[in-house]
Amino acid sequence: MAHPMVTDSLNKLRNENIRITPQREAILEFMVETDNHPTADEIYQALSAAFPSMSAATVYNNLHLFTKVGFVKELTYGDGASRFDFTNTQHYHAICEKCGAVLDLYYPVLDDLEDVTESLIGFEVTHHRMEVYGVCADCLVLPK
Repeated sequence: MAHPMVTDSLNKLRNENIRITPQREAILEFMVETDNHPTADEIYQALSAAFPSMSAATVYNNLHLFTKVGFVKELTYGDGASRFDFTNTQHYHAICEKCGAVLDLYYPVLDDLEDVTESLIGFEVTHHRMEVYGVCADCLVLPK
């Protein structure tokens, strides 16, 4: 049985008159089930055995569709490879400077950041993003 977030997302796509293909559903399931913020190529590699005729372009196109619809956020960090995050809650990211891992960081104290910004300086916020950089727990235990 599909994850409830997958089912909800597929229903939203249907409501937008977007056709549900097996590849589209598989990419969405992969995004919901992973927490490692994969690149499009990583998704393609993970699904290519199940969908041998699927191209990398299919993955990219679907990720951009999901981004446009609002299920997925594209994360760019200047390293040339976008990472993708299926998101249904506001959260931030901690990025390891050694291995490149991107970890979710939930910090509810910042939930009202946009409202505070608007009230303090009259700035109309459209969105925000915060990143914390350092070394992840896995890399800290590796021998130097």
